[in-house]
Amino acid sequence: MKATSIDYRDTFSFSSLLLDYIEDNASLSGFYSNKPTIDGFERQIKKKASFQNRDILVSSLLDQQDESTTEKSSENIRLLKNKNAFTITTGHQLNLFTGPLYFIFKIASTIKLSQDLKVKFPDHDFIPVYWMATEDHDFEEINHTHIFRDTIRWDRDASGATGRLTTDGIEETVKAYQNILGLSANSEKLSNIIGNAYMSHANLADATRSLVNQLFGEYGLVVIDADRPELKQLLSPIIKADILEQNSSREVSKTSEVLEEQGYKSQVHVRDINFFYLLDKLRERIIVNKSGEFEVLNSDITFTKEALEREVDEHPERFSPNVIMRPLYQELVLPNIAYIGGGAEVSYWLQLKGLFEFYKIEFPILIPRNSAMIVSKELSEKIFRLNFTYKSFFKDSSELKKEYVRVHSKHRLNLNDEWREFNSIFEKIKLRAHKIDPTLGPSTEAIEARLKKAIDRLEKKLLKADQKNYTEALEQIELIKKKMFPGGILQERMENFGSFYVKYGDELIDSLIEAFQPLDFKFTILY
Repeated sequence: MKATSIDYRDTFSFSSLLLDYIEDNASLSGFYSNKPTIDGFERQIKKKASFQNRDILVSSLLDQQDESTTEKSSENIRLLKNKNAFTITTGHQLNLFTGPLYFIFKIASTIKLSQDLKVKFPDHDFIPVYWMATEDHDFEEINHTHIFRDTIRWDRDASGATGRLTTDGIEETVKAYQNILGLSANSEKLSNIIGNAYMSHANLADATRSLVNQLFGEYGLVVIDADRPELKQLLSPIIKADILEQNSSREVSKTSEVLEEQGYKSQVHVRDINFFYLLDKLRERIIVNKSGEFEVLNSDITFTKEALEREVDEHPERFSPNVIMRPLYQELVLPNIAYIGGGAEVSYWLQLKGLFEFYKIEFPILIPRNSAMIVSKELSEKIFRLNFTYKSFFKDSSELKKEYVRVHSKHRLNLNDEWREFNSIFEKIKLRAHKIDPTLGPSTEAIEARLKKAIDRLEKKLLKADQKNYTEALEQIELIKKKMFPGGILQERMENFGSFYVKYGDELIDSLIEAFQPLDFKFTILY
């Protein structure tokens, strides 16, 4: 596939905070450490050089390997023992069949940045990592995917961490996905990948690891499940301190207030305690009750201060960080120099700088993931036949239709010249009125304003009337818009990668990695 790009601002699809971040707005400089530049990476590498937890990390990652782990990924895990090896990390929930396209885009961006940094810093190794959000508990967010205008959904009762959910009863959902792929060599290959992942593994974490390894293992991607006792043990001093002293609540609140003073809206809201209590079928918030004890909501579990400290010491795996504390956990267990996330993720990471400073953990470089749209050859030809560009279709469809009619109409549809004549006449009328009675000025201006509105309404009617002469072209515009923006939103936020894999096969992921420029901060169009 070929690729081109447009500015993020021209997509009208991203927050002002993200746009200001990628445009290096000085107002945000206090909310992150190093900039996403080569110089910034050089400084970040030096800061992270003292990372101490390599042996525990590598041991855990080796233990997490399964039959889907490639030799390239295993080699990258072993490289992490070396002091000159660092990780580039992205993270995401365990979306069914990967969910929307941006799941794939995140990982492709991470792999590409790792490759680019190896070229810039050949004496170092950069390992792409996918951090599975196995402890997330919002099953309704991940239990479906949209493909070929259909929704495939896994309906079941679910509680606790999604990574621990068994795959019992998923067979019919897998078959529904496989059947919708059609009949072709690419369809058969993807069907086998999906079947191997979900039908051969006991829980959703293992199934997702297998799926991601099969898709990206040849690039050396390392998949980590941090729901592990040996990794949680590294976090246990922070778990204890944060629950008892509520440090995250204080520090994140301070940073969020400063961000809001700058005119930015907080992406996440911090709680007094930012850990859940986690068992196989339970992941519930910890609160301080009226008796001053630590209570696990929706259960009969309570702890005194002493009992809580003992529980953290003996079972740190039972404490699960929420969205506020998960980034801190990640940076504690990985020799990480950059995190790649979506716009919302970058926004909430910017709320965490003070928290990282409090716990003396290095804040990573933040990289917005590559955003992209895949446009077929057939659709591209239709766009260009209408004398539009890819960029044009990020406008509202009604505006596009008006633009098309204005360009192609045999009539002059704007009344600008006529209004200039009216305006000239009114200047004379206002001058005459002022000579007669200066107080008549507002009256003549009000009449002029009413006439301007009438002229504008007439111009709209002329445009609307002429649109009937271009029905076929305007219908084409509407159809193109719907295909590029399914459900009225960016393709990457709706469509599953499967429909594109069926068409392009392995070339899909190869093309994404080749086209993405993680430090260029442009929206990519693949065609």
